[in-house]
Amino acid sequence: MAAAALALTLAGGAAGCAKFDAALGQQWATVSFKPDTSVATLLKVRSACSHIPNVRAEALPKKRTPETMMYSLTYRTDHASTANLAQLQQCLQKYSSVQGITFQDSGDSG
Repeated sequence: MAAAALALTLAGGAAGCAKFDAALGQQWATVSFKPDTSVATLLKVRSACSHIPNVRAEALPKKRTPETMMYSLTYRTDHASTANLAQLQQCLQKYSSVQGITFQDSGDSG
């Protein structure tokens, strides 16, 4: 019985480690826009740069106003290579409304 309890404890710990490891592997790029950028322009940029391999645009807020959209364009880049990130950066830099791109990973938080 003690062996079964130990096995359950270890299995639970392993599942917790897997979730922790998955969280550590999260990477993303957040795009910031100039203050006068319209929602239509933001959506155009999002669509134009969504073709890059291993880069996935995150869901947008339901309420799409300039205030809610200004910092809401985020691409998940968990599996992106350096070349993929460079492609994303080159695509975004084509648009004068893009003010900047911040690349982060879960290690940057906290």
